[in-house]
Amino acid sequence: QVLLVESGGGSVQAGGSLRLSCAAYGDSYSTSCMGWFRQAPGKEREGVAAIDDSGRTSYADSVKGRFTISLDNAKNTLYLQMNSLKSEDSAMYYCVADRLGRWAGGLWVGCSQSRDFDYWGKGTQVTVSS
Repeated sequence: QVLLVESGGGSVQAGGSLRLSCAAYGDSYSTSCMGWFRQAPGKEREGVAAIDDSGRTSYADSVKGRFTISLDNAKNTLYLQMNSLKSEDSAMYYCVADRLGRWAGGLWVGCSQSRDFDYWGKGTQVTVSS
């Protein structure tokens, strides 16, 4: 089992910054791929960023150049540094974790923000005002 606990959400003005944290509790195999998703009211869930246990990262086009995902293996903590925030970044942000690869539609999929994840945190709210 894996437990993910997010923190760091809040309210900020457009152009500002926030850093989200996610403390992960569980075996390293089940947390070898970690990431962040977000969902705003009335919108589909969106994969934001992902990182594997080797430090390889991937990002959604909507956040490239503004968000940075990182992992502190010693602390078992995942981070999402969000800069140049826009009102459209407002959403509930969820920390996710899973094994490094998984089968999806008959294909073996590696660690990326565009795949499914087995483990989810409860989320932390980010509100950006313009």
